[in-house]
Amino acid sequence: MHRSGDRRVDEKIDTMLQLSGAGKRFGMKLLFEEVNWLITPNERTGLVGGNGTGKSTLLKVLAGMESLDYGTISKNKGTTLGYLPQDGLAMRGKTVFEECLSVFDELRGMETEAEELTGILSDQKPGSPKYEEAADRYSYIMDVLQTHDIYTLDSQVGTVLGGLGFAKEDWERRTEEFSGGWQMRIALAKLLLEKPSLLLLDEPTNHLDLETRNWLEDYLRNYENAFVLISHDRYFLDVTVGKICEVWNKRMHMYTGGYEKYVTQKEERKTQLMSAYKNQRERIVDLEAFINRFRAQATKAKQVQSRIKELEKIERIVVPEEEATISFTIPQPPASGRTVIEVTHLSKDYPTPDGSIKKILTDVTFQIDRGDRIALVGANGAGKSTLIRMLSGQEEPTSGAIKLGHNVLADYFAQDQYKVLDGNAKMLDDIAGTAPKVPVVELRSLLGCFMFSGDDVFKQLGVLSGGERNRYAMAKMLVSPANMLLLDEPTNHLDLRAKDVLLDAIRNFSGTVLFVSHDRYFIDGLATRVFEVEDRRVHVYPGNYEDYLWRKQGGPEKVTASVTSFAGAHGGTTPAAPLIVGETKKSAAKKLNPIKLKLLEDEVSAAEEAIPEMEQQLACAEAKLGVFSSAEESQKASVEVERLRHEHEQLLARWEALGLQLEEQRD
Repeated sequence: MHRSGDRRVDEKIDTMLQLSGAGKRFGMKLLFEEVNWLITPNERTGLVGGNGTGKSTLLKVLAGMESLDYGTISKNKGTTLGYLPQDGLAMRGKTVFEECLSVFDELRGMETEAEELTGILSDQKPGSPKYEEAADRYSYIMDVLQTHDIYTLDSQVGTVLGGLGFAKEDWERRTEEFSGGWQMRIALAKLLLEKPSLLLLDEPTNHLDLETRNWLEDYLRNYENAFVLISHDRYFLDVTVGKICEVWNKRMHMYTGGYEKYVTQKEERKTQLMSAYKNQRERIVDLEAFINRFRAQATKAKQVQSRIKELEKIERIVVPEEEATISFTIPQPPASGRTVIEVTHLSKDYPTPDGSIKKILTDVTFQIDRGDRIALVGANGAGKSTLIRMLSGQEEPTSGAIKLGHNVLADYFAQDQYKVLDGNAKMLDDIAGTAPKVPVVELRSLLGCFMFSGDDVFKQLGVLSGGERNRYAMAKMLVSPANMLLLDEPTNHLDLRAKDVLLDAIRNFSGTVLFVSHDRYFIDGLATRVFEVEDRRVHVYPGNYEDYLWRKQGGPEKVTASVTSFAGAHGGTTPAAPLIVGETKKSAAKKLNPIKLKLLEDEVSAAEEAIPEMEQQLACAEAKLGVFSSAEESQKASVEVERLRHEHEQLLARWEALGLQLEEQRD
C-alpha cells in the first residue's frame, strides 16, 4: 500500500492528476504511448485491457511508483493518493485494530497538540502574539478534527473491518497471524479509512468473498472522493464506475458508462472505424488510379499534382489486428444417472489445538441431479471448500453419507490444483496426452484463451507461477472432462476473455457442475441453483445469484426439508422458496398466515398480468429488428431484444416459482 500527499489540505480542486503524451516501455516492448488523461475529483474509472497491455504499470505511474519514458505527469498540490497492489503486502507488530487505527496517527497527534494549545491559551494574555498564534493554530486543528470526525475513529475502524469480513475476535489478533489474502484486506481497510483524494486499486476484489465484495461495491458507490480501479469482474465494474479506460493497441480509449455500455460502445466505435477505413481506402484507390493513368499526360499535370498532394495529406486510418475469436466446445462426457450425488445427514468437525472440536457442517442433507449448475456461496471460512472436498472424496465426513449416482465420474478442481501437475512435463505435450484426439491447433487455441501463446506452450510446467499453473490446470480439465465437475474458484487468475471462454464452455457442457466463485457475472450466467453455506447448514435457493439475493432480501419465506430433489436444467420443476437443508421434513409443512397468503396471491396475479404485456413488447422489438435502417439502429434494436428476452425469462421464472409456492400453501 502506497500513500502520498498532504492529507491535511482539504481544499476543493478541479484537477488532481494529468498525463500528457505519456508513454511507457517494458524492455523493448512498448506498452502504451500518447496517453492524455485529466483526472478530476469525481473520477470513477475502470481500467481495462488484455493481460500485458500495461494496466498495472499505468496505475503505478499514477501512484508515483513508476516513471514515464515519454510525456509528463503533473499532480496538483493537496492531492492525496492511496495505492493498493494485487498482492505482496505484509504487516507485522500490531493487532489488526491497531494497524488500521494507525492511519489516523497524524490526526491523533493533532488532538494531542490541541490539548497542549489549550494550556498555552489559558496561560497567555488575550491579544498577545503568542496567544493569537496559538488561537489560530487551535482553530485550524479543531476544524480538521471536526471534518474527520475525530471522536468516531474507533467506530469507523470497526465498520470497515466488519465490512471486509473480520470477526470482532480477529480485531485483537496480530497482523502476522493472517494469510496473504487477509493481509491484503487489512491494507485495503487502511486505505478506505484514510480516504485519499484518489484511490488506485489493482484488482481489489481478488481476495474477497461475495458478501465482502458486495459491501465494497456499496462503499465505493458512496465514496466521497475519486478512484481508479483495475478489475476482471464485469459486474463489479458495472456497479461502481462511470467511465471505462481501455488500454488497447498501445493507446488509451475512453468510454462513458459501466462495462456493459463499454462493450456496446466499443462495438459501435469499431463499426464506425471500419466504415471510415473502407471509405478512405476507396478514396486512396481512386486517387492512385487517376495518378497512374494520367501521370504521363501533360494536359493533366495540374490535376495529377493536386491529387498527389491530397494523397500525401491523408492521415491513414490504421485498423488494429483483431484478437482471434476463440471458442472451444468441451467434449461431452458419458451420461450419468438422473441422481448424481445424494448427501444424507452429513457432518464435519475438526479438532482444534486446544483440544476442543470446531463444527463446520451439521446434519446436512441434499440431492444433486443431472444437469444442475450449482453455485456454492458463503462467507470465507463457512465451509464451502470443506464441502466440495468431501463431495470429491478428498476428505471424509465426520458422520453421514455421500452417495454417487449411476455412472457418475467426478473431477475436482482445487484452488491449488497446480500442486498435482508434473513440473517436468512440457505444457503442450502434457495437454495433448490428456486429449490425444483433439487437434494440436485446437489445443493451442484453448491455451491461448488462458493466456498461453507463442513459445509459452513449450515451457515446462515447473517454471510457471502458481497462478499460471492453475490456469493451465483449468484448460487441461476442459479438454477431457468428467460428467460431474466440482470447481473451487475456477475463475481465479483468469482475465475477462478467459472467463468468457470458460463460461461459454460450461454452459454448453451436458454434465453436472458444482462450483465456488466470487464472480457475480459468472454465477449469474451459469447457476440454476445456489447452495449457501451458513451457520453449519446448507440453504438451497433456485435460480441464479440475483434470484438468491431477491429471496434473501425479502422474497418468499424459508421453508425446510430433510431431502431436496430437483431436476435442474434438464427437466423437472424447481422449488419456489429457499430450503434450509438438514432439518426435519415435518417443519416443511409450515403455512403462511392469511395476510401473507393474500400477498402471495396478489404477486402471482401481478406476474400473470405482466407476462402478456412483456411478450407484446418483445414481439414489437423483434419486428423492429427485422427492418434494417442503419447499423447503429440495428445494434440498438438487438440490445433491446436481448434485454426484453432476459426480463421475460426472469418474469416467467418468478411467476412459476410463486405459483408453486402458492400451490404448496393451498394443499
